[in-house]
Amino acid sequence: MDDETSRRRVPTIDQVAALAGVSRATVSRAFTRPEMLSEATVQRVKAIARDVGYVPNQVARALSTGRHGNLALIVPDVANPFFPPLIRAAQLRADEAGFCVFLGNSDELAAREDVLVGRFTSQVEGMILVSSRLDEERIRLYAERRPIVLVNRDVAGIPRVLIDSATGITAALAHLIDHGHRRIVYVSGPSASWSNQQRRLALRREAAKRGVEIIAIPARPPTHETGYAATAQILASKATAALAFDDLVAQGLLAGLAERGIDVPGQFSVVGCDDVLGATTYPPLTTVSARCKEAGQVAADLLMDLLKVKAMRDVRYVLESHLVVRGTTGPVAVS
Repeated sequence: MDDETSRRRVPTIDQVAALAGVSRATVSRAFTRPEMLSEATVQRVKAIARDVGYVPNQVARALSTGRHGNLALIVPDVANPFFPPLIRAAQLRADEAGFCVFLGNSDELAAREDVLVGRFTSQVEGMILVSSRLDEERIRLYAERRPIVLVNRDVAGIPRVLIDSATGITAALAHLIDHGHRRIVYVSGPSASWSNQQRRLALRREAAKRGVEIIAIPARPPTHETGYAATAQILASKATAALAFDDLVAQGLLAGLAERGIDVPGQFSVVGCDDVLGATTYPPLTTVSARCKEAGQVAADLLMDLLKVKAMRDVRYVLESHLVVRGTTGPVAVS
């Protein structure tokens, strides 16, 4: 088959329009502005397009309508197990709405995130920034250029989805106190992280009420390796328990404690955060839940709504967390 024959057999918008009994404009709107048509018309046009193998030309679409059919989703660390369920949930929502998702990984660096957002701006219709490390002024600047939804970053006036880990962290501290722990380490995450700031604040506030000591020790970036490396400093603090910024850090700490022959929870208690590894560690990790999948779904839905109404809305969607008690917490060891 020569190129000319191949080109003639490529399904066209005219064929879809004829088969559906609608105009070319209606076919175009079914893919670019479905809100302008009835649901039945959109479904009929898309079903016929699938049957004949018609795929809209995204380049032509962008040139004629300014709509690219692409969204961007940027996370600080794609290898962190907190983010894949969120990414997948957002991608599924976007796919259902006919959008392709460009994924960006900032490696916990504000400068790299800035570059990624700048590059994506000309290629996408909107963006989801997860745990953004950019300063507020920069976020607002980009929000003037493209619709933006934030996850775990609280900037007034910009739609955001927040996982309130403070409620779960408070419950975790109460759980440790009830088991007799009075000197507790918080293994902290990135200083620019909104989640980290909220967790430290909640711990400080609750510790002051309950009369216990919180010692902050950093694990930056939050990885298995930094959790493992922090073990010596944590033990030197004479604490009897540790709350880790996330499960990955907690997993590293468990490895460091095991290497030193320290029994968990017999001699030391550990609590993680996000509940993405808790059921797979040994012992199974007591951790604070984080509804990462739901956060991805809600963020994508908010962005779709934003693209439809073409106006910024001050939406602040809060997902609460809770403590999941497993096998890494117990009473203070009697010496």
